[in-house]
Amino acid sequence: MTAKGKITLPQKRTVIFTVTILYTILILYFIFFAFGRIGAFASTTGVTFIFFPIEFYHLPKISDFLHPTLMDFVDLGNVAAFIPFGILIPLLFRVKFIRFFSLFFLSILVIETIQALTLLGSFDINDAIQNSLGASIGFGAYKLGYRTKNFWLNMAITVITCIVILIGVLAICGIVEKTFTKAEGPFIALNELKNSSGHTTAGTKPYSFKVSGQNVEPGYNIFGAKGKGSETYTYTSKKEIIFSFYYGIPDLMDSDGSIRVLVDGREVLSGSGTEQLNYPELFPQMFEIPLERASKITIIVKGNEKLWDVGFREMKYFWK
Repeated sequence: MTAKGKITLPQKRTVIFTVTILYTILILYFIFFAFGRIGAFASTTGVTFIFFPIEFYHLPKISDFLHPTLMDFVDLGNVAAFIPFGILIPLLFRVKFIRFFSLFFLSILVIETIQALTLLGSFDINDAIQNSLGASIGFGAYKLGYRTKNFWLNMAITVITCIVILIGVLAICGIVEKTFTKAEGPFIALNELKNSSGHTTAGTKPYSFKVSGQNVEPGYNIFGAKGKGSETYTYTSKKEIIFSFYYGIPDLMDSDGSIRVLVDGREVLSGSGTEQLNYPELFPQMFEIPLERASKITIIVKGNEKLWDVGFREMKYFWK
């Protein structure tokens, strides 16, 4: 202290340096030891490296904080926890943004590599980008906030600027995520499926019935074996879709029936009337599955099993 009781510049630097070291130790603790990483070490079988940046823009939306979850805070922490470095480091060293960002990003890559090699986590380029984004927010806030000789005024402006920039980043990331993430479109009923004879069929005109005591009102279509012992329906997706339908055996029919669903020859569903008898509370049951373009789905219906409201929702970008 000087005679007037003011803190000297060297003393300020000592305090800032101490705070930086302590905060770095705290962050390293969370990176390497928190969230049960030590306990998970024994069950980890190999190293994980994620080099492709596919989810770095996946951050909580502002609206998510009306009813936040633990994962919302974890995802936000990947950015917010590193904001102080963007303020503390420029206070200690005169550094331009490009050099600061490059060195910080490189440091995070080293930490991510150590995480993977020690089996205390994984190398994730998305985390590295988010961490560096947080530090960049702090750096920008520092440049905008530290313009006077009043330390506390500078700090107040910097904190407010951090909050404003962070909100802006969350909003931008939300827009980017919506732009590059496919969403389900409206339901489109499939009124034409190929049967075992190779012909297209529209199924049966919808009618009301009961399954496990529940009233069923199909709105689009009904498919079944049509008096045969078995019927096979096929559909080849032309786009990326979510394929869905309901199924069950009507109450007025005996429980002799079953259903199998295969996608490109791989069985993804198997059900029977016996299952419905044993677990009536599960029926009528809905089935849905994502299908890639050109995937072939095969539905084998036997006995009294019925499926209805067969259709799909196309996965597409909102701007298409």
